[in-house]
Amino acid sequence: MPLPQQDTSFIDAGGTAHVTRVVPVPATVSPEAQKVLARRVSDAARPETLEKRRANIDKWQRGAGERSRSQYPVNVGQETIAGVPTRVITPLTIPESNRCRLLINVHGGGFNADSGSLTETIPIANLAQTKVIAVLYRLAPEHPFPAAVDDTVAVYKELLKAYKPQNIALYGTSAGAILTGEVAVKLRQSGQPLPAALGIFSGHGDFSRFGDSQALFGLNGLSGSLTPPSREAPQSSYARSTDLNDPVLSPIYADLHGLPPTLFITSTRDLLLSGTTILHRAFLRAGVDARLVVFEALPHAFWNNPDLPESKEAYGIMTAFFDKNLGR
Repeated sequence: MPLPQQDTSFIDAGGTAHVTRVVPVPATVSPEAQKVLARRVSDAARPETLEKRRANIDKWQRGAGERSRSQYPVNVGQETIAGVPTRVITPLTIPESNRCRLLINVHGGGFNADSGSLTETIPIANLAQTKVIAVLYRLAPEHPFPAAVDDTVAVYKELLKAYKPQNIALYGTSAGAILTGEVAVKLRQSGQPLPAALGIFSGHGDFSRFGDSQALFGLNGLSGSLTPPSREAPQSSYARSTDLNDPVLSPIYADLHGLPPTLFITSTRDLLLSGTTILHRAFLRAGVDARLVVFEALPHAFWNNPDLPESKEAYGIMTAFFDKNLGR
């Protein structure tokens, strides 16, 4: 089949755009990122069972976690907190001034797998010189909303016995970014003291509709399979029967006033670019100290690849934000 060599665009009677775009690898990213963007990936759908998905992600996470650990040495352990399993990632050296600080991570993985409890925590613990607790919350579809929220809240409340809230930050990527917003709203609703800072790294706050970027990008940006979103309300094995406008499930509908300083990070080929920016604006409207950083050209959660210079830059932005907003 001949490849298109020029852009085309047609808007049908329903307003849907049918487009072809010729998009070169940009020179505005690092050579390492250019190689990632230039990889040839089949656009054929590759359906897999949940069991196979989890096995593949677990294998990838172990390998990527080891690569992260070789560059950012830390100790990795396990602990059950409030009945919830967690990973405990501890820097080899913690300055006295940071021993009262704690970062809590809620990992990505579409709510049905763990794609980040190592890759999202190891570099941050090392660079921030601060302990990170990664919550291994119950997964959907076996345990739909609000199980993951409840597990994270339980861990947070238990950790409040040892750490002051002004010394704690909560953060996550993808599903974990969504969960970070949900947990913050739940804590506020229940009158619990809020953490000092939030990190919402490529997420969204509205399960009731798709964002524009989900019609443009897949998990790998412009490469790989892409299924255009339906006009119908999204279906989610995580939300299950919960009202999609529920203010905890979809924080865009919550009262966000009084939430702590929040860092949002996304990228221009991120399928959740829209969701991240929409939620960021909602935080701004509520008067929250909310900062948005958008990286060039990279796909969803690119910082899970520890080999990219842009990942190192993202880690630096994350740790600087936490350092600025956590007490000592």
